[in-house]
Amino acid sequence: MVTAKIRRDSFVQYEEAAAESRVLIIMTGGTICMRRSPDGYVPAEGFLDACLAIRPSFNDMSPPKELTARTDSGEELTLKSLRTPLTSYHKRIRYCVMEFNPLLDSSSINAKGWKKIAWTIYNNYKEFDAFLVLHGTDSLAYTSSALSFMLHNLGKPVILTGSQTPMTELQNDATDNLLGSLLIAGHFMIPEVCLFFNHELYRGNRATKVNATAFAAFQSPNCPPLATVGINTTARWDLITRPNAIERFSVEENLDAHVACLRIFPGILPEMVEGVLNLKNLKGLVLETFGAGNLPEDERLISVLGEACRRGIIIVNVTQCLTGTVSPLYAPGTALGRAGVVFGHDLTSEAALTKLIWLLGKNLTDTQIRFQMSHSLRGELTEQSQTLFEHPGLTPKMESLSRLGYAIRDGDLEEIERVLAAQREWLLNEVDYAGRTPLHHAAMQGNSDVLRHLLSRGASVHIRNRENHTPLYVAADAGYPENVRLLREAGGHLHPDELELAAMLKQKAIRSSTSSMSNSPVGGSSSNADATLKVPDEKHGAGHAGGSKIAVAGNGVGKGIDTEAADCWSLAGV
Repeated sequence: MVTAKIRRDSFVQYEEAAAESRVLIIMTGGTICMRRSPDGYVPAEGFLDACLAIRPSFNDMSPPKELTARTDSGEELTLKSLRTPLTSYHKRIRYCVMEFNPLLDSSSINAKGWKKIAWTIYNNYKEFDAFLVLHGTDSLAYTSSALSFMLHNLGKPVILTGSQTPMTELQNDATDNLLGSLLIAGHFMIPEVCLFFNHELYRGNRATKVNATAFAAFQSPNCPPLATVGINTTARWDLITRPNAIERFSVEENLDAHVACLRIFPGILPEMVEGVLNLKNLKGLVLETFGAGNLPEDERLISVLGEACRRGIIIVNVTQCLTGTVSPLYAPGTALGRAGVVFGHDLTSEAALTKLIWLLGKNLTDTQIRFQMSHSLRGELTEQSQTLFEHPGLTPKMESLSRLGYAIRDGDLEEIERVLAAQREWLLNEVDYAGRTPLHHAAMQGNSDVLRHLLSRGASVHIRNRENHTPLYVAADAGYPENVRLLREAGGHLHPDELELAAMLKQKAIRSSTSSMSNSPVGGSSSNADATLKVPDEKHGAGHAGGSKIAVAGNGVGKGIDTEAADCWSLAGV
């Protein structure tokens, strides 16, 4: 009996000696805290007592302890706290709940609500080890994305979660979501804004809602989960980002919500897009395009987008697809890039929108905003240097070819040389999945130094891609005269099968250029209007004005752009 008592006393001492972590739960509202009413589910106050105190997994029944917390405005509150039972990590988690007043429906959240959450975290940063934000699911991905940018140099976990059914319901997902979030927050130092749902911890600016009713409501299509909760919790420490500046945690609260989101659809009228872009005080637009960043080949549509970019509106191109990235693989996407549209890579729409709102509030130049939109700041997008095409059966040669394509797109001569030097097999005349050689890719980019380098390494100017086009045709169609000159100097010429179509595009550009000049005010014609080059050609004897529909689409109207496109076809020998 004495031995048994000693064992019991030792166990009690062991439990009491267990470390405690402190977590502040910020209740903003949402389904998780709702209760039934004659009018349906409504938000209800008193979440801690109604839902947590009665559950053994959330309350070890020790005497409640009061904790001090502060609101977003700095007002000091005394909150009742509960403590979890001892976990398998020999730790307890003490937590309290701060409820917003009034509780919000997540569909009504906005920049003001994001600031309130951010400042609540900031004002309690020194007092708590981690923070949970309970939030409705409709805009959960928007809030997690926004907070990821607003919370600068974050060194503690901030986890957002919610549920598809209220915690007061017998069958619910709220219990697992909240307990899983609490256990991760209390045990794992993951210094990111995260979203936890259905046993998965996602980077907050990578998650998106994919199901309106199922418990597996969220996914992170282009980034693996940072942690998974099962019998054990497995964290992917290699994926987790950490603050790398010697600075204190701060809140960047200046947001500019003068942005819009527009989804491209077949047959969309340029006038519709123009109407959105002409909204008063609009500063940014997230453009959801087809596939890898494409939209209808409509010259007027591209012109509308290009004009908006020249006015200073930041337009970001993201894909409508759940997985994948936007990339100038196809002519329509290339035209968008020339018009000034920023490639958002694999940003979710939620991350693109909130990142744009945040950057617009930082008093940056347009150039700075465009640069930062296409680069990872909080792990929100996959860096360009990473391989787009990943497949377990991909050969080393195809992997190298993909790397080479990215280096060509980025104008990275050093990386191009590294790839060519490391790959034993000859790459310059190989074709990728779309049937293009590296020279085809270089021909449709604006960096003639890359093209010159590939030509000096022996790339063939005569290989045709899957559409039966030579690099010379591609360069002329893309509207890059310097590339056309280089290819001609290297012995390139249009294939006979290309001549008829090239001549048609040339004449189309002539008509477009003539129409543009006739509609210009007196004295307002571009100095390029009479700059059509005359280049001798074996077949025609002299160059004729012509042009590229892609070049026309990608540039403005009434500025001599069509004539420049015509010059490209003249240089190509049409």
